Amino acid sequence: MTLRHQGKTMIVTGAAGSIGLATCEILCREGARVMLVDIAADRLENCTTKLRGAGHEVIAHVADCADEAAVESYARAAMEAWGRIDGFFNNAGIEGSLAPTHEYDIAEFDKIIRVNLRSMFLGLRFVLPHMVAAGRGAVVNTASIGSERGLAGACAYNAAKHGAVGLTRTAASEVAQKGVRVNCVMPGVIETPLLVGMLEQMFDGDVRAGMDKLGQTATLNRVGQPREVGDVVSFLLSDEASYVNGAKWEIDGGALATIRNDI
Repeated sequence: MTLRHQGKTMIVTGAAGSIGLATCEILCREGARVMLVDIAADRLENCTTKLRGAGHEVIAHVADCADEAAVESYARAAMEAWGRIDGFFNNAGIEGSLAPTHEYDIAEFDKIIRVNLRSMFLGLRFVLPHMVAAGRGAVVNTASIGSERGLAGACAYNAAKHGAVGLTRTAASEVAQKGVRVNCVMPGVIETPLLVGMLEQMFDGDVRAGMDKLGQTATLNRVGQPREVGDVVSFLLSDEASYVNGAKWEIDGGALATIRNDI
């Protein structure tokens, strides 16, 4: 049986995070060679060691994904290692602190926009040229259900994630006829350290209560798991999604698309 990503090369940013690592594991199991990119060197090394121990071909690259030179460096390193980039999961991001918009710390706002939006633009800026030159490739950006709704207290995060959809659609319109597809995923409430950090702020440290409460926003009545995002990313990076371009895929248990009916 031929694996979905047999012989392909992929880059995953934010690879030491829960969704990033889960996606790397799925891509590797499906035959891809993967470059893991993250700013957290120790966690990145642990993730890489885990994947190599399972027999997968991976490369670790420590980088600040919001730094121009660092992003150009990881894209160049992937080309030097493999001579091609077939797939790119543009996933790096942080949650930031919570506060009303009229009280939000300006330096914190700038930081969130830098990490969550500038890094996504830079990833596209330096990876897409290699794909365009080859006449093939697929990109998945990480947006959020916050790309469609306003979450009180998260003005910077919401602004960045709304921007992620705009970047996705713009790039998709530019490179499709050059053989490259660009889509984004919009995870809902996914059980990750990022979510835990937000819930600690929102629910005075009672993360379990926060999980139960936010899980009720989905008609499936639970929070999602990182692998459930990774499975969709893997599909969108595959040839099976060859007619999907400029799309935003909700992975939220139905939170955005439905109205609960518990009567």
